[in-house]
Amino acid sequence: MNCLEILKEEGINAIRIRAWVNPDSGYCGTRYITNLARTADSMGFDILVDFHCSDTWADPSHQSTPAAWANDSFPQLLTDLYNYIHGVMDTLKLAGVIPKWVQIGNETNNGMMWPLGNATTHMSNFAHMIDTGYAAVKAVDSTTQVIVHLSNSYDDALYRWMFDSLPAYHARWDIIGMSAYPFWANLSWETDDSLTLLTMKDVITRYHKQVMVVEAGYQYDEPFEANHYLLDLIAKTRSVGGMGVFYWEPECYNWQNYGMGAWDPATEEPTVALDAFLGKEATDIIAASTVSGYSLNIYPNPFNPSTVISYRLSTNSFVNLKVYDVLGRLVRTLVDANQPKGKYEIKFDASSLSSGVYFCRIMAGSYAATRKILLQK
Repeated sequence: MNCLEILKEEGINAIRIRAWVNPDSGYCGTRYITNLARTADSMGFDILVDFHCSDTWADPSHQSTPAAWANDSFPQLLTDLYNYIHGVMDTLKLAGVIPKWVQIGNETNNGMMWPLGNATTHMSNFAHMIDTGYAAVKAVDSTTQVIVHLSNSYDDALYRWMFDSLPAYHARWDIIGMSAYPFWANLSWETDDSLTLLTMKDVITRYHKQVMVVEAGYQYDEPFEANHYLLDLIAKTRSVGGMGVFYWEPECYNWQNYGMGAWDPATEEPTVALDAFLGKEATDIIAASTVSGYSLNIYPNPFNPSTVISYRLSTNSFVNLKVYDVLGRLVRTLVDANQPKGKYEIKFDASSLSSGVYFCRIMAGSYAATRKILLQK
């Protein structure tokens, strides 16, 4: 089946599409997102366009200015931004698609398009970027609502800092967007959801804006827990009048080592995690047939000077976990022992190593995986 048809059967009624300015491969470029948006719109999905305002991934650690704009003055950068967003919106409109929502920036905890849009050092600039994007969107269609998106939904202080600051520089926006990831927060899903609810209540009262969880995710090989986490998050979002919850990225099954999808890599079908969007709670019987397997994840990456290597064993296994440099020379042996089934975390301290690319390799039973890691000092 077509992926969008499967998602629709799982209760998904809106699609969030990433937009990059000038991507090398064309992936997430204007032509790509227009075709995808037109297909999704024709199937009855609401559309959210997530303008990363970059040529590649943007997140709290990466907010690079598009290469074509990198040497422009700040006034010219605002013109670039306006013309780009207006142009994409106009292209979508000509294709018969009016996005219901638009994000100006992705996980802009500290602004976007660094260095000029770094919020710590240039909050005024960042506010003008948000307002410029807002103006460009509304010039094409006034009904499209504009989102400012931060990660770390558990961190109310972050939201107060950002949304206390933006109005001081007359930035306009409609919705406060959040990312909610218990894994990256290093919290249980129960704690992360509870803190997210407190943040939602605070920002709604304080700023009189609607809220939306524009990114949520859980480990693909824990679909039973993911189902309960999502049911709870959806219920909490609904309880405060929140607009909804997006799962990022459900159809992914370890693509480029991203382990937060909601698809079973063996069956290539949705896991019970997505039943949460149908309001269905996964039972113990269903849980018995959930995805089993090994996994290896490393976060943060890039890092300085330490990172956490987490891995999962589906059965008792002899584990060999090592770090190599780019020439294949052994740098550190982290594990070389029998270990019982379960989840493990190891802190890798690279204080004594030079900046650069390294490789983390795990061998456990018949499972083997290698992850590239980047030490930036």
